[in-house]
Amino acid sequence: MKRLIVIGAAAVLPLIAAGCGEKATVTVYKQGQYQGKPDNQPWDSEQFKGDKVAWEKAIKARNLGQNEYVRAAPAAN
Repeated sequence: MKRLIVIGAAAVLPLIAAGCGEKATVTVYKQGQYQGKPDNQPWDSEQFKGDKVAWEKAIKARNLGQNEYVRAAPAAN
């Protein structure tokens, strides 16, 4: 029985130790230049077609829908 525990621990120990290693990271910043995908403004999409005012109205409407004080029905007296 003791030998089975030792064999089991010897089999599991490398798996646990493998999770402690350092992983290689991909660098997207090189020589002062960002190499990744360029960022776009949120209103530069198919839905808003560059209209910042329409995007701001949509965000305000979305925020009102998430406000519990606005969503809750008034208490009946």
